[in-house]
Amino acid sequence: MAKPNPIELQKALKGADYPADRESLASLAEKNGADSGLVDKISHLGQKEFTGPDQVEKAVFRDK
Repeated sequence: MAKPNPIELQKALKGADYPADRESLASLAEKNGADSGLVDKISHLGQKEFTGPDQVEKAVFRDK
């Protein structure tokens, strides 16, 4: 997988309701057509629940 970028992440999480757990965010990303590598990355983030998209973005790009 190419390194994800913030725009791809925003598209993957479009329609997310927060707070949300990583499993539901990964499922939403898959439904939104995200790359399987990005879906996998979201599903394996160290944090289990997120209060907003900014937290998800920090976790995705911090946990490289």
